Amino acid sequence: MAEFLVALGAFLSAHLIPASPRIRARLIDLMGRTPYLVAYSILSVALLGWLIVAAQRAESVVLWDAARWQWQFAFLLMPVATFFLVVGLLAPNPLSISFRTGSEAGAIASVTRHPIVWAFLIWSVAHIPPNGDLVSVILFGGMAMFSLLGFALLDAKARRRLGPDRWRILAKRTSIIPFAALLTGRTRLMNARSLILAGGIAAALYLWFILQGHQLLIGLAPLSTLRYFG
Repeated sequence: MAEFLVALGAFLSAHLIPASPRIRARLIDLMGRTPYLVAYSILSVALLGWLIVAAQRAESVVLWDAARWQWQFAFLLMPVATFFLVVGLLAPNPLSISFRTGSEAGAIASVTRHPIVWAFLIWSVAHIPPNGDLVSVILFGGMAMFSLLGFALLDAKARRRLGPDRWRILAKRTSIIPFAALLTGRTRLMNARSLILAGGIAAALYLWFILQGHQLLIGLAPLSTLRYFG
């Protein structure tokens, strides 16, 4: 348990400390922007791997027994999380996290300006019910709380980077809560074709993950587990 808590603390700290504009700017000045991003990505992946291994090695303290509906709950939510992750990475989004740069936000911003944060929040919440041991509850519960904090941190970061006026113009056409801007008439869905393409990629990724990827990376086959409760 001690190793798991240290690994969790290191993972969360590695994502909270660079959120400070002074620390981030100092590191970029010392290393350069590209080396910093590469080093930070490698560190994040390494810490995530350590966290997963530490969670698997920690002693199991069962809080509740797993049931079929709990696994069905995860199967229901994870396609949504996968879609938000894929479309968030592929669409330009100056208001949040994205692999692509651009001064204007892509179509997903009409739905929510923080799709990747929603992906991690949904992923975390989806994995709590079927994993009723103490380590899993701490892990996924901690990730969920971290994701909720991420909404405010990313808004503050974008406001500093874009300036208050530009941020206000872009943010007015979107929302944190999915579909809120669309339902209130503050924006309309543009370039839906890009969302359909991202949905196809997300569907293929999700299918691979439940058939093979989850077992390769985590060591547990979701479909086999679901059939076990059948």
